[in-house]
Amino acid sequence: MTWSEMQPLLTQGTLDTLYMVLWSALVTVVGGLPLGVLLVLTDKGGLLQNTAVNKVVGVIVNIGRSLPFIILLIALIPFTTFVVGTFIGPTAMIVPLAIGAIPFFARLVETAIREVDHGLVEAVQSMGGSLPTIVRKVLLPQALPSIVSGTTTTVIALIGYSAMAGAVGGEGLGSKAVTYGFQRFENGFMIATVVVLIFIVTVIQLIGDLAVRLLTRRTRTA
Repeated sequence: MTWSEMQPLLTQGTLDTLYMVLWSALVTVVGGLPLGVLLVLTDKGGLLQNTAVNKVVGVIVNIGRSLPFIILLIALIPFTTFVVGTFIGPTAMIVPLAIGAIPFFARLVETAIREVDHGLVEAVQSMGGSLPTIVRKVLLPQALPSIVSGTTTTVIALIGYSAMAGAVGGEGLGSKAVTYGFQRFENGFMIATVVVLIFIVTVIQLIGDLAVRLLTRRTRTA
C-alpha cells in the first residue's frame, strides 16, 4: 500500500478516534467528577458522612472498574442501541467508552480531593462557609492540578479503549488497523497506525503536563 492510499485512511481513522475520545472524555468528566466528590463527602469523617451511600457508590465504581472493556462493550449493546439507535459507528462507541471510563476517573478525582489540606476546609467552615462553598472554593480549586493530571490519564486510557472499540465496529484507527493492517497483511499500514497513535498520546500527555504545571504554580501563589 502506497502513502497516497494510506493517507486518507489514516486521516479518517484519526478524525474518528479523536471524535470518540473527546466526546467520551467530556461525558466522563461530567459524570465522574461529581461521583468522585460524592465518594469523599460521604466517607467516614466527610462533610456528608453516610456509610450506606458511600458503600453503594463504592461498589458500583469498583464493579465498573473491574469489568474488561471488551466485555462491557458487548454487554452494553442493548443500552447503546437504545440511546443512539445503533451499536456500530463512532457515535455509538461514545456510550460504552464513557461508561467504562467514569468509574476510573471518579477514583482519580477521589484521590485528588483527599490530598487537599483538611485545615483549609476547617478554616472555611469556621467562617460559616456552606458545603457548596467548600466544594467550589476549596476542594476543587486545590485539587485541580491532580484532577487535570487524572483527566490526562483518562483520555490516554480512552484512546486505548477506542482502538479496541474500533475492532468491533467502532471505526477509528483501531478499525483501520484491523481491516487494512492485519486482515490484509499490510505491515506498513499497521506501523503507520501505531505511529499515529503514539503521536496523539504524546501530544495529549505534553498538553496535560503543561496544564498541570501552570495550575500548580497558580495554586501555590494564590
